[in-house]
This record gives sequence, C-alpha cells and structure tokens, in this order.
Amino acid sequence: MLEWITLTTVSAAVLIIGTIGIIVLPKPVDKVIMLSLLQGGFIGMIVSAKYLDVAMAAAIFDPIATVIFLIGITKIQDIRNQRQEEEEGNLA
Repeated sequence: MLEWITLTTVSAAVLIIGTIGIIVLPKPVDKVIMLSLLQGGFIGMIVSAKYLDVAMAAAIFDPIATVIFLIGITKIQDIRNQRQEEEEGNLA
C-alpha cells in the first residue's frame, strides 16, 4: 500500500485535483486557488523527473503568473461592475 505513495503519484493527484477544480468551479477566485494546486503538482512532477533547473524556474515564475492572473481578474470584475452600473443608470 505504501509503495503507491511516491512523489510522482502525489504530484499527479494534486495536478489532477487542480485541473478538475479549474474546470468545475465557477468563481474566478476559486479557480486561482485550484491553479495554485495545479502549479504545485506540476512542479512536483518536474522534480520527480529530476529536472531541477526547470523546477526552479517554474517555482519562480508561477507566483508571478498567479499575481498577474489576480490583477486581471480584479480589472475584469471592475469593468463588469462599471458596465452594470451604466446599464442600470440608462434603464432608470
């Protein structure tokens, strides 16, 4: 039983959970959390393949990509709120 618990299988499970979460969850903030899980599983898979230089680069760039993704989500949400307020003002 314990022979199945390796870095590769745990990383693959985390990667799959993150992928399914991104597809299934509707809220953008929940998708960001699942993206972090996906990135963790991805880095674990890279480490298990012994590509440590690539894993180091991924570990550096993944948080940067997450921050950029969060900034994009907030900007899109602001634009949607402004358009909704304009439409409500035109209807009233």
